[in-house]
Amino acid sequence: MTSGPIPKRPLRGMRSAPPMLPQGKLENGGQAAPLRTCVGCRVRTVKSELLRLVVVGSEIVPDQRGRLQGRGAYLHRALSCLELAERRRAFPRSFRVAGVLDLACLRAHLVGLDAE
Repeated sequence: MTSGPIPKRPLRGMRSAPPMLPQGKLENGGQAAPLRTCVGCRVRTVKSELLRLVVVGSEIVPDQRGRLQGRGAYLHRALSCLELAERRRAFPRSFRVAGVLDLACLRAHLVGLDAE
């Protein structure tokens, strides 16, 4: 007869611990912050540091509240990331749309942020 408890085996398909998030930062309460990838520089960072973008018609507009409908993409609040995304043609892929998208509103918004 054995002395002591019998160790439990993990269930099939179940992990003993959740996977670690790359660059995961903990916010208040010990919760892991959601991570998103910038479509320009392709760096994963905390969602709160990025600007959410959506397509309205054929125009890319900033979604500052994160409430507009549609597929979103994320971008750092820097003109350099916008230029990288343009050069890589990342916006049509990110939004899964065909054709040319107007960046005038987004560019004006980012220039306004740089001026502040």
